[in-house]
Amino acid sequence: MGVLLDLDNSSGNIIAPPLSPHENLSFLPPTSELLCSGGDTRIVCNSIDGLNKYGTSSVPDMKVLAYGSSTASSVSTASFAAAERVRCRLLSAHGLEPQAITYAREIARVRSELLGLCGLSDLVGLDVILSPSGTDLHLFAALLVGGSDTQPSLAIMIEGAETGSGIPLALSGQPFSDSAAFGSCVVSDDDTAIEVKAVDGREADGRPRAAADIDCEVESLIADAAASGRRVLLNIADVTKTGLIAPSPILALKLRRRFPEMVEVIVDACQFRISPPTIRAYLEHGFCVALTGSKFVTGPAFSGALLVPESVGRRLRTRPLPSMIKSYSARADWPSGWAARSVLADVANYGLLLRWESALEELRAFRSLPNADIVSFLETFADAVRRRLATDMVFDPLSVPPLDRQQFGKSNSWDRIQTIFPFTLRSPCQETRKKWLNRKITAQIYDMLRQDLSGHSLTSRDPGASNIVSRRCHIGQPIACGTREGTPVSALRLCVGMRLVVDAVGPHGRGPNVVIREAFSVLDKTAILAREVSICSSKI
Repeated sequence: MGVLLDLDNSSGNIIAPPLSPHENLSFLPPTSELLCSGGDTRIVCNSIDGLNKYGTSSVPDMKVLAYGSSTASSVSTASFAAAERVRCRLLSAHGLEPQAITYAREIARVRSELLGLCGLSDLVGLDVILSPSGTDLHLFAALLVGGSDTQPSLAIMIEGAETGSGIPLALSGQPFSDSAAFGSCVVSDDDTAIEVKAVDGREADGRPRAAADIDCEVESLIADAAASGRRVLLNIADVTKTGLIAPSPILALKLRRRFPEMVEVIVDACQFRISPPTIRAYLEHGFCVALTGSKFVTGPAFSGALLVPESVGRRLRTRPLPSMIKSYSARADWPSGWAARSVLADVANYGLLLRWESALEELRAFRSLPNADIVSFLETFADAVRRRLATDMVFDPLSVPPLDRQQFGKSNSWDRIQTIFPFTLRSPCQETRKKWLNRKITAQIYDMLRQDLSGHSLTSRDPGASNIVSRRCHIGQPIACGTREGTPVSALRLCVGMRLVVDAVGPHGRGPNVVIREAFSVLDKTAILAREVSICSSKI
């Protein structure tokens, strides 16, 4: 939940009760509490281990080997300190001006700095809508495109396993969680009607589908919808949880030109694994771009931003939104001139503000690095991880096609390099009847990776195994990716994020060798656990 303001309902004026200096100190909860407030149930940290459902914390935990940025990251020491500085500014301003003014000013600063760090400050008319998560952004986009009971619009996306479990509901214009930033979720009471169709990104065995096949299916769906007069919201994933770009950007451009009045395009770049030239190219072609600060950026979960180019904003900013939007946004989260502001309250989501500030701190450090240094490290990291995955029979790397963005971005930018490395697990024991480790066992291994297992007895004869399994490791959550020889399997994901790049090549970092060596430690522990569970299952 966000921090609500006290409003005078009769006049609409904000009541800012006078506070003494002593009372001012208790105005806001601690930074650690604020960082896990102002979102839906996914953001809540439990009281047992202080982790949210993604296994990350709202306080720094630098002893974890953090290679799970495709899912989420715990806050770093530097980004926590940045959030704390903003909290101190909020405390200083309290009682001197209405909270809504303070919040609006800070959110405007975040919006401006995000554009600056993305090299977009010069794009005239570019608007930024902020939200607690990427899923919220998809809900906003769906409601803006809209439809009616007599002529429902169509939203097209890549399957939820590759994007997010809540995305199909969000694109249908309906709540995707029991709660939101400012209260319980309610079903929209207006005539918005949106049909959602999900297109498979991978084959039944986990292999990526041919890009031409995906594009052909998407084009057929859109042509049929346009023929019947339906508006279409096309969702391009760049990139998915396992590193795919689908459907192709070049197809989206073709369809926008073919059906300029019928098709809107949103680029789901919530992984934020795209460089400023790529973001700019998408925007200049009239695509909206959804970003989050909690994936590749490695800020704390959750924080979202929808970049809306002027050409799209002219069409959408005057569209009214249903009252349900009040559960998700504060008025200041939307730019001036948008009709949505008229139904939103002057409330403050300080959790969202602090999470974006934390993300910006990571982004500042990353943007200070030369592109050549980033490219050199990411290429070295990718080559090393691919070789490591190929040398152990426990791992079966999931194929990730080259990142192809024809007419978008620059060929020498770092975002052409793979940064998500998905893999399934095979049984190393010949005695077992199953060659592949199933989804349940893979999920158990994922959970065990996050634990210090030095006190557990292991069957491994490797004298260094005890030291390896003592390391707490965080990688990307298991993703269902088809069936192998009758066994439903999931892929784990080793990921590199901005924080690791800064650690590798930044002026105060530990160097590339340390970052790669620790990545290998994560894979070593995964391999040991895979052998352990295989031995145990073979004895049953």
